Amino acid sequence: MSAPTRTGLIGRVDSFFEITQRGSTFGQEIRGGFTTFFTMAYIVVLNPLIIGTVADGEGNFLGGGTEPNIPLVAAATALVAGLMSILMGVWARFPLAMAAGLGINAFLAYSIASRAGMSWPEAMGFVVIEGAIILVLVLTNFRKAVFAAVPMFLKQAIAVGIGLFLAFIGLVDAGIVSTGAGTITQFGDGGYIDTWPMIVFFVGLLTAIILMVKKVRGALLISIIVATVLAVIVEAVAGLGATSAENPGGWALVVPAIPDSAVSAPDFSLIGQVDLFGGFASVGFLTALLLIFSLLITDFFDTMGTMTAVGAEAKLNDENGNPPRTQQILIVDSIGAAAGGLGSVSSNTSYIESAAGVGDGARTGLASVVTGIAFLLSTFLTPLYALVPFEAATPVLVLVGFLMVSQVADIDWKDYRIAIPAFLTFILMPFGYSISVGIGVGFISYVLLQVITGAGRKVHPLLWGAAGAFVLYFALGPIMEAIG
Repeated sequence: MSAPTRTGLIGRVDSFFEITQRGSTFGQEIRGGFTTFFTMAYIVVLNPLIIGTVADGEGNFLGGGTEPNIPLVAAATALVAGLMSILMGVWARFPLAMAAGLGINAFLAYSIASRAGMSWPEAMGFVVIEGAIILVLVLTNFRKAVFAAVPMFLKQAIAVGIGLFLAFIGLVDAGIVSTGAGTITQFGDGGYIDTWPMIVFFVGLLTAIILMVKKVRGALLISIIVATVLAVIVEAVAGLGATSAENPGGWALVVPAIPDSAVSAPDFSLIGQVDLFGGFASVGFLTALLLIFSLLITDFFDTMGTMTAVGAEAKLNDENGNPPRTQQILIVDSIGAAAGGLGSVSSNTSYIESAAGVGDGARTGLASVVTGIAFLLSTFLTPLYALVPFEAATPVLVLVGFLMVSQVADIDWKDYRIAIPAFLTFILMPFGYSISVGIGVGFISYVLLQVITGAGRKVHPLLWGAAGAFVLYFALGPIMEAIG
């Protein structure tokens, strides 16, 4: 049998990913995949700073030793993110990329690994167990059934909340919103635009806005490139360095300095440093179960909100707000949780930043494959990755937030039983800095209002269970404190 011609191969790829069927093109998918990568690639730096700089209960850092090993954690973070994003693209065929989950990694570092007697391999064992449990819930269709039981307006409110959350993250990470003197937050430094990084942010933002208004293809990616070039020039001339108490005008995280070398060999020795059941002996069986449950419930609902929002932005969801191949998406996401534990980089989950790629044209899993390949390449090209500072990438998050918030118009604001839970859902995500908190309060308030207005029978039994699980989740702190 002869090898397929180029045209035939392209046709098969098109058919497999449903590129033409979804109104997309190869160019859109490639561009969208790279846009997603650039908006979420910060995790390769940020995850090591969160989990790689916290000593466990035995005084050791991730990977062993008494000093942090940032390059080791960064390489493993990029590797697992790349493999899981490719799996999402090929199996679920959905424009959703994956990487170590923010929030989950912080909880893992500060509430689990650092507990007296715990070690990092034992903490990663809890992540693997949590991922395995979620996978079972998916394979039995339980997770999908819970997702289907959520009313459409709550799914819309979740998308709006995530949009606000994304915009807030972008503004905070770029230093446009900061802690104020005498106020909770403030614009810039005392209300002024007085640093070069802030100027770079607004150049990127205005570039993206102008290109979007003019309907230029690749607007978001072009804006990232323009802002990055400006940042590199500014750093080369002014030498700002990283921000600190002594240097408030520096770059937020990544300093866009031209590296001495473009290539560095990755070290993947962190992979597999896991003690699956040792944590039960270290902290006790009941405490271990509660810690695993807290990881599980965050993973369980975060992805449901994320895939709904991305599907809505791509106009792929059905009339009930469900994205295509929902079961496959949830399976890959569940595998990602366990894979993150096995890779010793924390649970990997679906990233809402994927909406940036969707906003730039991505509609299929090919975009996720492109993002995954970019992550794999970044394990070798870490010096080049460091060229893109937060201030150049975060304007895209703000604009994607704008696109997602538009769904607020579809919510019935005249029915308080719908409007109030929706409102609480989307304001608590950015204000509480947690997607799960917004979803949980939304679920609980919806069930409560249905009951007190005599409509409790309309609530799906699974939504009752979800609301009850969130009640327990919000009470975990006092419970864990009571049991020591």
